[in-house]
Amino acid sequence: MQETLHNQQLQPPHSRHFRSFFLGGFECSSHRRADGRRLDLIASTLHEQWAQSDYNALVAHGIRTMRDGIRWHLVESQPWQYDWSSFLPMLRAAQEAKVQVIWDLCHYGYPDDLDIWRPAFVDRFAHYAAAAARVVSQESDEVPFYCPINEMSFWAWAGGDMAKFNPTAKGRGMELKHQLVRATIAAIEAIRDVDPRARFITAEPLINVLPRPEHPRDKRPAEIYRQAQFEACDLLIGDLWPGLGGDPRYLDIVGLNFYSDNQWFLGGDTIARDSPYYRPLHDMLAEVYLRYGRPLLLAETGAEGRQRAPWLEGVCLEVDKAIKAGIPLEGVCLYPVLDYPGWDNDRHCETGLLGPADSGHGNRPLYAPLAAVLRKWQHLPQGHAAQDPDLGKVLSA
Repeated sequence: MQETLHNQQLQPPHSRHFRSFFLGGFECSSHRRADGRRLDLIASTLHEQWAQSDYNALVAHGIRTMRDGIRWHLVESQPWQYDWSSFLPMLRAAQEAKVQVIWDLCHYGYPDDLDIWRPAFVDRFAHYAAAAARVVSQESDEVPFYCPINEMSFWAWAGGDMAKFNPTAKGRGMELKHQLVRATIAAIEAIRDVDPRARFITAEPLINVLPRPEHPRDKRPAEIYRQAQFEACDLLIGDLWPGLGGDPRYLDIVGLNFYSDNQWFLGGDTIARDSPYYRPLHDMLAEVYLRYGRPLLLAETGAEGRQRAPWLEGVCLEVDKAIKAGIPLEGVCLYPVLDYPGWDNDRHCETGLLGPADSGHGNRPLYAPLAAVLRKWQHLPQGHAAQDPDLGKVLSA
């Protein structure tokens, strides 16, 4: 097990990019499943209808920075023609609520007429990204933040190797990853031509893979699998396959997605948090920072049901260690911040700080235990937690 923090002296930059340390992430997946059904989580969570009240509700809990999405398939239902009616109300709602938004430009979904494997995908994505940047710059004077393509690594695996969703291919994961990186690079260039102030995050899975104790010979393949988590960023900076056009200027803030199932034994089960094989989050963050030297964002983290509050509590303890060690961690994004219908079967997934909206006013029930953890750790950027005397009572509810 690596002990990164004990081997290096960290010298981070002292910069802050977001209006709040805790962020709220709205599930905005819009891909087509293997059966052809198009998902639209912004619609199915009613966030498109109640964006204003959703933003205001998070502000009430000290969350003033969000991750949200633009639905490319709605904006460009006709090639090269843009209809912003699905986006402008959300953009203006964010302005009204005085919140900062990191806009996902592509969260697994794209227009139906596009073949993702062809050069036209890259060209169309860059043109759409520039058009989106113009809309944002016309509506706001704030420095814009974008995540061009969400989780290139996961998409390459799920869509390029496992045929779980579009483009439903097998054995083409690395090819798809290359294409997504090309599109990301083209989009960043196009957006910077419109607004040179623009900032960018990645949102890539942060994982740990180990050989099962009874299979020590799997140490090398397990490590190869673990190292694959860095491929997308290595491609972006040109350390891997530089012919794709990668360069260090394409990696800005390194966003990392971390969930309870992000550590597992190769060919085996998830590694439990109380296992001696479980790698501490702060050490994983240190490895990424030492590799890239960029500010970090925990771009997604969360759990389901009664595990929501304990999971965030554990994450905050690890984040506290990371900050005290000098790692420039810019924020922690609760994701998804709303309960949502499951991708595969529409089951009600209790993952959010906020539950389903009522039909009349958009009011959403608050999950009090998670709110209590947020309140306890509201001073986390300073490296210490404020004690909440009511926390134990709420967690046991």
